[in-house]
Amino acid sequence: MQIRAIRVSRLFPAIAVSLALLLAAALALPAAAAGPKASRAETLTSAALALYGQGKFAEAIPLARRALAMREKTLGPSHPDVANSLNNLAVLYYAVGRYGEAEPLYQRALAIREKALGPENPAVAQSVNNLAAFYYSQGRYPEAEPLYKRALAVWERGLGPDHPDVAGCLNNLAELYRVQGRYGEAEPLLQRSLAIREKTLGPAHPEVAKGVNNFALFYYSQRRYDEAEPLLVRALAIREKALGPDHPDVANSLNNLGELYHVQGRYAKAEPLLVRGLAIREKVLEPSHPDVAQSVNNLAALYDALDRHGEAEALRQRYRR
Repeated sequence: MQIRAIRVSRLFPAIAVSLALLLAAALALPAAAAGPKASRAETLTSAALALYGQGKFAEAIPLARRALAMREKTLGPSHPDVANSLNNLAVLYYAVGRYGEAEPLYQRALAIREKALGPENPAVAQSVNNLAAFYYSQGRYPEAEPLYKRALAVWERGLGPDHPDVAGCLNNLAELYRVQGRYGEAEPLLQRSLAIREKTLGPAHPEVAKGVNNFALFYYSQRRYDEAEPLLVRALAIREKALGPDHPDVANSLNNLGELYHVQGRYAKAEPLLVRGLAIREKVLEPSHPDVAQSVNNLAALYDALDRHGEAEALRQRYRR
C-alpha cells in the first residue's frame, strides 16, 4: 500500500505560490515478503495512509519512517516495496514543507522502480510525476515539464486515456503551463482532466474538487473573477462534505475563495474565510510551511486594506519570531 501521486491543487499567486497537494489515495500492491516484519511494515503503512487522508501529515511521518526502515532491513535497499515506502515518506515530507528531505527520497524511489520494474511501469510514472511536482514547487519549470510529459505518456499507454492517474497528470501539466502564462495550452488539459474525473469518480469526489479548483485558478489568473467564483464555491463544498471541516484541502479552498473576495473588494466576505483557513493550517502544518506563510500574508494584506494596520503587523510579527 502506498500514497499515490502528487496532485497540484491550488496556487493563488496574488500573495504566495504554493503547491497543494496534492496528494491522493492508496494504491494497493501485493506484499512481496511474508513474515511478521513485512506484515508490521504494511500495518504501519496503512496507519500512515489513514492519517495522511485525514490531513495529519506530521503524525504520519514517524510511522512511514518505521515502515521504510523495516522494509530496507527485510527486503534490501533496492526492492520495489522499499521504493513504495520512500515515495510515501517523500510525499509526507513534501506535505509538511520539508522539501530538502523529500527530493532525495523521490529520486531514489524512481531509480529503484526504473531498475526493478522497467520504464513503462505505472509505478515509474508515479515517481516521475511526483519528482516533476517537486520541481514545479521549487520553480524549476524546465525540469518539471519533460517529466510530466513522460509520466503522462506512460500512464496513457499503460492505464488507458480515461484513468484517474491520467487526469491527475493532465491537471499537473496544465498547472505548469498556467503559471507560465501558457493559457492556450493549459485550458484543453484542464477540460480533459476534469471530464475524466467527473466520469470515473463522480461529481462529489475530492479529486473532482481539485480539478474544479484548478479551473477556477485558470480563470483567476486571467482576472475572470465571475467565472472563478462559482467553481471555488463548488470546490469548497465538495471538500467540506468529503473531507471534513479541518482538512488542509478545505483550508486551501478557504484561502482561495477568501483571496478572490479580497481582490474584488468584498472584504466582509473574505475575512472569515481567510481567518478560518489560517487556523486550519496552523493546526495541521508546521509553522515554517509555505502554506502557513501564504495564509498569514493574505490575512495581513486584507487587514491593511481595511486600515487595520496594527492587526496586520501583529500577525506578521507573530511569524517572524
